[in-house]
Amino acid sequence: MTHEEYTARCEELFAVGAFTKVRKLAESGLEELGPDPVLYRWLGLAHAAEDEDDHDAEAEKAYRAGLAQRPDDLGLLVSYLELCLRADAWTYPGRSARAGSLKERIALLAPAGSPEAALVEDALARAGRGYWQDARERAASARAERAALTSHSADVAEALEQGGRTPAHPEDLRAAEVAAALELLAGPWRAPLRFLVRHRAAAYGATFVLVLATNKALVLSGIVSYSVWGWFWYVPLLLADARLKQARRLARERVIGAIEARHAGTVAEG
Repeated sequence: MTHEEYTARCEELFAVGAFTKVRKLAESGLEELGPDPVLYRWLGLAHAAEDEDDHDAEAEKAYRAGLAQRPDDLGLLVSYLELCLRADAWTYPGRSARAGSLKERIALLAPAGSPEAALVEDALARAGRGYWQDARERAASARAERAALTSHSADVAEALEQGGRTPAHPEDLRAAEVAAALELLAGPWRAPLRFLVRHRAAAYGATFVLVLATNKALVLSGIVSYSVWGWFWYVPLLLADARLKQARRLARERVIGAIEARHAGTVAEG
């Protein structure tokens, strides 16, 4: 394959979260084409995306190997800077300290107002966050995840109302998520879960009322002085949401498989 093909495939797979696949592809490209700054950057990004200490160490190796080939590559410099800014200064003082020199090099190569300079400022802003900023970002991330699940639930509910959806492109992630959910919710024993998905908002509202009413009734009856039994009404809703989350993971695996199959077909044709 050509350098452009390796790069395009890494970008496609990275976009759908196939970080392991990206690493393997970048390593294959480096083995076939030799040292290349762009492929080293994709290798580093795919390691850094895992957000684990061992992967961070491998990401640093990749960035340093790429910079050894092209010291002024802005893509590598910015990616390496983000990794160093994220490093814990107590655990990895050397990596954290390298952020200063990297910032200086980037400032010389990327004038104010350039896209690279904007990336640096964004990375510096994230690195300078305090505890409360991190807490707010985690809360925002949780809200975004809930919103994505709600949107997915609405798509599945619409498909259930229509009796299923027509086949879509195998690389369409949103359609694949709906198709996977319909499979996981199929069957007579899962009819209650399908009902909850179709009426998710109303079900959550009704369940909250049931929780309060059950706990209040148990306390007033004198059976218990404090009750948490009412919260068990949420179990069916949690099971339905678990199915939706499972469907999203399954869909992502299928889309990654479809992308890889297309890549393999292109190689075979070549």
